Amino acid sequence: MKFSYGALAGLIAAIALLILVLFTIPVLIRAAKATKEAEKTIQSANESIQQVTGDVNDLLHQTSDLLDKTNVLLADVNVKMKTIDPVVQAAADLGESVSDVNTSTRNMAKRFNNFHWKRNGLMSSALASVFARHKRRKGED
Repeated sequence: MKFSYGALAGLIAAIALLILVLFTIPVLIRAAKATKEAEKTIQSANESIQQVTGDVNDLLHQTSDLLDKTNVLLADVNVKMKTIDPVVQAAADLGESVSDVNTSTRNMAKRFNNFHWKRNGLMSSALASVFARHKRRKGED
């Protein structure tokens, strides 16, 4: 059997292509496995993102409800504070009046202490007057 150079070149090219395909098959199998793993990972990530999105939506809904309730409570507190304002004002006025009374009492006490009583003369006159009246009533005068 005689091979021509063209047939020999075709045979060498066919063998080279066969070797190339044989070495490429494991690489393609590994690439397919990696692609399947990547798909699983992406699917898991998508499920996690959907779950987190649902949780965030629930949290936002609850936060919105809480803010609404807080606004209602704050409005109620503001209304009640307006009803308490006169009581607080009355207490402030009472405190001011008590302070004025204390100041007046202190001033009166100072004036009373500054007034010089003649201890002997005033007390003896008062006692003498009381005893004299007592004697008169008994008829000892």
